[in-house]
Amino acid sequence: MFKKLNLFYKSIKIALFLGIFCFNINYLKAQVVNADSLEQKYLKNQFLVNKELSILRSLSRELKNPQKKLKYSLLLINKSKKLDSVYYLYDAFMQKGNAYRLKSDLTKALESFFEAANIAQQLDSVREVALAKITVGDVYSIMGNHNNSVKYYEDGINVLREIKTDSINLASALLNAGDEYFNEGKYDTAMNLFYESSLICNLIDFKIGKAYNLGNIGMVYAKQNKPKLAEANINEAIAILEGEKDYYPISVYLDFVAEIYLNNKKYSLALNYSKKSLELAKKYQLKDQISKANLMLSNIYENLDNAEESLYHYKEYITFKDSVSNISSVQKIANLRTEYEVSKKQIEVDLFKQQKENERVVSLSILGGLFLMSLIAFGLYRRNRFINKTRKIIDEEKEKSDKLLRNILPDEIAEELKIYNKVEAKRYESVTVLFTDFKEFTKYSKILSPEKLVETVDMYFSEFDRIIEKYNLEKIKTIGDAYMCAGGLPIPSENHAEDVAKAAIEIKNFVKKVKQMHGVNEVRFDIKLGMHSGPVVAGIVGQNKFSYDIWGDTVNVASRIESSSESGKINVSQTTFELLKNLYSFEERGEISIKNGGEIKMYFLNDNNES
Repeated sequence: MFKKLNLFYKSIKIALFLGIFCFNINYLKAQVVNADSLEQKYLKNQFLVNKELSILRSLSRELKNPQKKLKYSLLLINKSKKLDSVYYLYDAFMQKGNAYRLKSDLTKALESFFEAANIAQQLDSVREVALAKITVGDVYSIMGNHNNSVKYYEDGINVLREIKTDSINLASALLNAGDEYFNEGKYDTAMNLFYESSLICNLIDFKIGKAYNLGNIGMVYAKQNKPKLAEANINEAIAILEGEKDYYPISVYLDFVAEIYLNNKKYSLALNYSKKSLELAKKYQLKDQISKANLMLSNIYENLDNAEESLYHYKEYITFKDSVSNISSVQKIANLRTEYEVSKKQIEVDLFKQQKENERVVSLSILGGLFLMSLIAFGLYRRNRFINKTRKIIDEEKEKSDKLLRNILPDEIAEELKIYNKVEAKRYESVTVLFTDFKEFTKYSKILSPEKLVETVDMYFSEFDRIIEKYNLEKIKTIGDAYMCAGGLPIPSENHAEDVAKAAIEIKNFVKKVKQMHGVNEVRFDIKLGMHSGPVVAGIVGQNKFSYDIWGDTVNVASRIESSSESGKINVSQTTFELLKNLYSFEERGEISIKNGGEIKMYFLNDNNES
């Protein structure tokens, strides 16, 4: 099974996005000058002297050739230093970094972007510092350094969220950060970032951004085994990209649809999409994607037991994969040979026999090399085929045990179950239980399609999962639109009430933010939250489809506390209030009657950060 398609995503890392949009939005809205025409005017000195810096900046931005981009960015650096123009110097180092990134010289790219960030700090320009950090995050992502990549993305994104005046760059950064989490297999976090980016792109009618988000959301759905949603989103992305004439990501997305069908053993459809990807890559000379499309075709034909076609495309994959480096090596050898012949030239008669001998040796070497390459390709193909099949078996078995022990049960409980083959029920003297419930959910469930309803709830609950994991809480279960979690178990904690309060505030603010940003055709909910603290008993219920659950009066009271809450409010009991009164401010509600529980004194917990 083909497991390496995630490497494709780095190819559509939106380096072009930030390469285009990370400087001056007003400039972008102006009419784009034809770069080639502008270059000719500059080379012929057909410009005003006071416009030279502006022209060099335009050339370094607009030219696609990395060598030319580097040339004009270096010129801009020299001119800016002479004229003491720090603002142009920032632009120059950003474009120098982009040029090195296009040349795959990532170390020099980082050096340039860091220099740009230092200049922006000297200018006290918060936005430009943020944009430089985001480009640094891009480079670390390409290098495979996940921790550094996420750190710089988050720093830049937080600043752009605060200044609230740079929607395009914020959308681009969110998309890139989501792509990074996707590559690490953190699909829920990636989906939330893609959704936020998509909302911004829709609001500002940014088509290319909308297309990338649709495609990436489709890739997440594919990884979550939702092929219909995956195909629908990716096909919509392809339709937009065709209109924008952005062909590289189309080829990548076509291969991804091919992988979806390959995983579902619909080989004819997989073959059709993969052939389209290869055809498009060849038409526009996308050598990197030609290589990857051939690898996909090799895997499809392998599953069709067509060894001849599989081997052919595997050879093509190797050939195109190494073509750039091969061309570079051949050019270096040719240059060395030319220099040697110029400096050591002898009389042609004396060299004639030697030249003939050299030609014979070269011919034999080429034939031997081609034969050796064929043997290596065949050996690699056989090895790759064996590894893929073995890895597939191992992954499938590992996935079964992981889903049982990691996704259903807490780690500590799973370990106890593995060691003793049973789990003893335990009493916890003090935990905090949180319940949430969507307002008017029943009304919307009657008018929404089942698919749309599930997709909407999944979006909310996925973010809730991320939040409670952040505060080391334990998800207990969901019942319809109700969500239940607890702090202080299975590992006891003195700060359980505080941790649950932080999570409740973040959940409330997330729901509020999503509702403010939702599109015209999207449904978003209000939420009620309730917290109560006290003793519970926890353990595993069931024999086959078992689950970790908690029982006791504390759970029942927490549910009633949530029912007595109001939309957008966090309702807490007297017990929880006593644990939090020195940390948060509260709005006293008095004693309120609850079902089967008499009257209980309640409070609304205030968010200390709200104005």
